[in-house]
Amino acid sequence: MTIDSSRAESASAAQACGLSVPDTDTRLTELEIKASYADDLLDHLNEVVARQQQIDLLVREVARLNRQLGENAAASGGAGARDPRDEIPPHW
Repeated sequence: MTIDSSRAESASAAQACGLSVPDTDTRLTELEIKASYADDLLDHLNEVVARQQQIDLLVREVARLNRQLGENAAASGGAGARDPRDEIPPHW
């Protein structure tokens, strides 16, 4: 089936439904535009979901590191956080 015969069949089907060919072409164009916008929106939403998943992963990682830091501070005798400027460099 060629494109021209397909259009002719579409035109005759549209006329049978009481629609003129320009109305059908206009509706088809509008549907294609809407489909294009919907496809673009879907791509955008997929990117947003992927970024949110990365954010969630990073939040969990920061929470884990904070717990680990607290555990290390407790294991060192509760001395709390030390200032690295007070420590002697390893080569002294």
